[in-house]
Amino acid sequence: MNKQQNIPTKVKDYLVTGESFELFYDSERELLITSPKPATENLSKYYESEEYISHTDSKKGIVSYLYQTVKKQALQKKVTLINSLNNGPGSLLDIGAGTGDFLKQAKEENWKVSGVEPNEGAKKLAQEKEIDLQESLDNFSEKTFDVITMWHVLEHLPDLEETISTIEKLLKPEGILIIAVPNYKSFDANYYKEHWAAYDVPRHLWHFSQGSMKVLFSKKLKLIKTVPMIFDSFYVSLLSEKNKTGTQNLIKAFFIGLRSNLSAWKTKEYSSLIYCFKKVK
Repeated sequence: MNKQQNIPTKVKDYLVTGESFELFYDSERELLITSPKPATENLSKYYESEEYISHTDSKKGIVSYLYQTVKKQALQKKVTLINSLNNGPGSLLDIGAGTGDFLKQAKEENWKVSGVEPNEGAKKLAQEKEIDLQESLDNFSEKTFDVITMWHVLEHLPDLEETISTIEKLLKPEGILIIAVPNYKSFDANYYKEHWAAYDVPRHLWHFSQGSMKVLFSKKLKLIKTVPMIFDSFYVSLLSEKNKTGTQNLIKAFFIGLRSNLSAWKTKEYSSLIYCFKKVK
């Protein structure tokens, strides 16, 4: 264990390969880095699982059913958030759009939507909802947007600094950037340690804290709001229980998720957080 951060140094890919990876602490950016980082051309194999939930609309199994059920309410909250920060609908780019549900909800509320999603299966499901997604940010090099969102996507990006720079250019002056990521300083992360499902190596290449999110971006972006994702502690605890014990212990996971949120009520270290930035002129 890294005593300074109370984090594991070795974690395992529980979803696909069973391979082990290390977590290195970058003290300058308060960031954890997955090592070794798979070559970009090999990353796709780590997503080849029917249980990788953001690339499917399946409700098979208790975890998928709970995820898809809660997702409906979460989608509305996300659109309400972008409406409040942008004073109504505008142009929206969602990076890592998955099966397109968030963009579909936003489109229904009069947003002009665009999205990026490299996974072909997820793109096909989005297309069935009349949401056409592009494979790369390069397709938007000539455009700018009022709002850019990344819902649990930043941790997946192979080229973190380069992508952040591109995103800042794609954002209009006074535009809003919204990023949701897990928080490795949460109670549930500390409780489950190497079994914490939100480490999710090597799909998650980077692991963030609130300190990380304050230094990763240029001075053009001002952090204006931080919003907790209350449900994430329960969902992550359920997955972590399976990692730790091999079984889905709903009751235990519920109480650990509840303890995490109660702890965060004081510490503000929720399992996942939404960071809202505004681009200054």
